[in-house]
Parts: sequence; C-alpha cells; structure tokens
Amino acid sequence: MEEGFRLWANPSSPHAEGRKARAALEDARERIKAALEWDGELIFTSGASEALWIALNRAKVSRRIISPVEHDAVFRAAPDATIFTGAERIDADALVAIQHVNSETGTINPVSEMAVKVRDAGALLLSDCSQSAGKMPLPDADMIVVSAHKFGGPIGTGALLVRDFDLLEPVGGHERGYRQGTENLPGAIAMAAALEAGEWGTTSAQRTAFAEILSARRLTVGEQVDYIIALTHPTMSAQALLIRLDAMGFAVSAGSACSSGTLKKSRVLDAFGVPDDVAARTIRVSSGWSTTPQDLERFADVWASLC
Repeated sequence: MEEGFRLWANPSSPHAEGRKARAALEDARERIKAALEWDGELIFTSGASEALWIALNRAKVSRRIISPVEHDAVFRAAPDATIFTGAERIDADALVAIQHVNSETGTINPVSEMAVKVRDAGALLLSDCSQSAGKMPLPDADMIVVSAHKFGGPIGTGALLVRDFDLLEPVGGHERGYRQGTENLPGAIAMAAALEAGEWGTTSAQRTAFAEILSARRLTVGEQVDYIIALTHPTMSAQALLIRLDAMGFAVSAGSACSSGTLKKSRVLDAFGVPDDVAARTIRVSSGWSTTPQDLERFADVWASLC
C-alpha cells in the first residue's frame, strides 16, 4: 500500500505520472490473476458487494436465479431474483448465483458440479468466492467475486473476475468502461501482495484438530472448510456469547458481519433448515491469516469453560 501511495496519480490520466500509475495497476491485475490461476478478465472493485452488484445488474441476461444461502449483498443487489431450490428450470437467458463457501457455516457448495447443469442450459454461473479465494482453488464459473480483506489484503478492495467482458453491459468510466470511479491503486497492489504471500498463522492440521475439539457443539451442514466453524451453545444466546467472548478478547460473529448487529434470526441458518432455538444460540468462529495456534488453544479452553 505504501508503494501505491507513492504513485499518487489517476491511472487513467495520460501524463507521465498517470502512465506510471497505470503500469502499476496493470501489473497488480496480472499478479492477482496469476495467483488465482484465472485466465479471463479482472475488474477491480471496492469489495465483494460492489462486484456482486455489477455481476447481477450488468450481466447480459433477463433472469437471475440465486441460492437461498447467499450473502445479504446478493439479495440487496438482486431483490427480484428467483430463489433456487433445485426444482427451477434454468434457461439460456439466466444468471445463476451460487456461493463457493458459506460465511456463516463454512459449508462448501458444489459449484463446479452445478456448472455442468448451468452450462448445459446455456446460462451463466456467478460464484461468490469471498470466503475461498486465496485459500482453495476457484470453482468453474463464468464470473467470480473476491474480497481482499478475507485473505489479509486491505478492506475496501475486491474484484470481479469475468470469463469475457462481452458477458457484461458496459457503464462507461474506468476499468475498461465496466466500473465507475477512480481505481484504488494502493489497494490493488496490496491485494496482489497479500495473495502472493498466502500466509496463514496456523496449519490445516492445527485448524482440523481445533474443529475436532469443538465437534460436540459444532453445527455441521454438508462438507466444511477448516477455517469457519459454527458453534451452538447448549443454553446461552448468540448475543450473550458475543458479549462474553468479546470481553475475553475474542472477535466472533453471529450471522454475517454485515447484519450481525441485528437480533433477527440468520436468514442463512434458516435456509439451511436450522431450528430457531438452535440458530439463536449459534455463533461463527473464523480463523484467518493473523490467527495463531495459541489463539485456537485459548479459545478452546474458554469455550469449554462456558459450556
């Protein structure tokens, strides 16, 4: 980011400083694509929410179909979308949105398997990979959403990966005319650096062992990643747990971070079929690039004392 701040110029400006900034932006773009093994196009955005909005509102389709467990940002971007339950007909003029990893339960959705059905119908597939990019291989999709801060990059930076620009209606402005607003050069360079570093404070074996220690209270829905765990307390409410754990130095969530300030039941847990009383006592514990083995051990001890 410091490197980007030293290049304080608009990457779209034709003067020498602007051209220097443009070169750095394009270098970051190619580095991110290489790190994610993506051979299509990349549009820088202010984060996953904007990337989702562009995909859902600028795709050259007339119908949008979304899974019931998508992030709230998907529902806000496409309020009139059809909710997919498995029985809906997918036609050639549709965009189907299926997230890769659920942010509240850690469930891995079979996106690549769904891609076959979607492609056979001639439709487009969008996958929100905010919780998986930089941590596991990307699924097979026409458009993919990534968020820098989920893998140690800066907040307020993300991208929409697009197989071909022709899938979207341009809006004018920057990013080849597919996004308005001057590009965040420091954020783009830092996003590339974070992806290339690929650092974790814990190993997969340590996270798996941590999950096994908590397995008695773990809410498991399908195949799970090892870095997001949904835990259900036998009696204490999620809000009470958040307050207790925060006082002990643990930053956990109930629901998605974008809506965790509310007291209503998580829409995602409801869609997964989790009973109301269980959902009301469920929190999300995530480990990331800054989490240490000592953090996992201390949390396991504290959780045991609360149960």
